[in-house]
Amino acid sequence: MACAFSPLDPLAPGHTLVVPTRHYGDVFDTPHDVLTTTMELVQRVAGAMKTALGASGVNILNASGPGSEQSVPHLHFHVVPRWLDDGISTWPAGRSEHELAGDPDARLAEFLARERRYHRS
Repeated sequence: MACAFSPLDPLAPGHTLVVPTRHYGDVFDTPHDVLTTTMELVQRVAGAMKTALGASGVNILNASGPGSEQSVPHLHFHVVPRWLDDGISTWPAGRSEHELAGDPDARLAEFLARERRYHRS
């Protein structure tokens, strides 16, 4: 249900892409079981990077939806091995300028609580 391969232009030695074998555009339209299987492979690849490559950590990168800078319309996760002082940064350098009315944390918590009750029924 998922596969792993090296990208054409890796960010670091061992950089790997993990994708579901069937087409799904992004995290929003991927069925739960496919996402679970794909993330299990992400975890296996990350563990291999730590053990086989001596990585001290990994970055797992995904962009889903037009506001995320998603450039390939197929769900995929970049698993990038990292070492201390390796010279790259994958963390955003700035903050969003988008503003929302009210408390976004409270809105999310309320929505997730309602959704959880709905799924338990």
